[in-house]
Amino acid sequence: MGPHGLFWWIGAGVLIVAELMTGTFYLLMIALGFLAGVAAFELNAPLEWQLVVAAVVALAAVVALRRSRFGRRRRTTDASTDPGVNLDIGATLTVAAWHDGRARTMYRGAEWDVELAPGEPENAPLYEIRAVRGNCLVLVARRERHADAGHAAHHV
Repeated sequence: MGPHGLFWWIGAGVLIVAELMTGTFYLLMIALGFLAGVAAFELNAPLEWQLVVAAVVALAAVVALRRSRFGRRRRTTDASTDPGVNLDIGATLTVAAWHDGRARTMYRGAEWDVELAPGEPENAPLYEIRAVRGNCLVLVARRERHADAGHAAHHV
């Protein structure tokens, strides 16, 4: 194996290892181009054709990946309503008195501003945090669920 063949194999290996560290699949597509360069080398193509084949295959693989469901950018979620980002979302609490859909209540050992989500009643026994906007908790009336029937409100 000549120096060009070794170049293609080492390049593909380096890209695959780098891909394992990043997890984006794009480096893997470029590694496919390097493997196409190896194939062109094995067919005794001149170096110029090896480079062209590698570039075309890598470009085609990257474009195919980009158009696939694996290459699309994930929609960014609103952190204020994502329970995976904000662990307060879904917690329950009580509110003693509302004043035009707003109040102050104790939650996690501190007093918080709370706001009632549009269309929610002010007379519910328990409220659930639906979103967190700065230092204001947006609440909805807690709907009783069969699995939650025995659990108490979160008072800390």
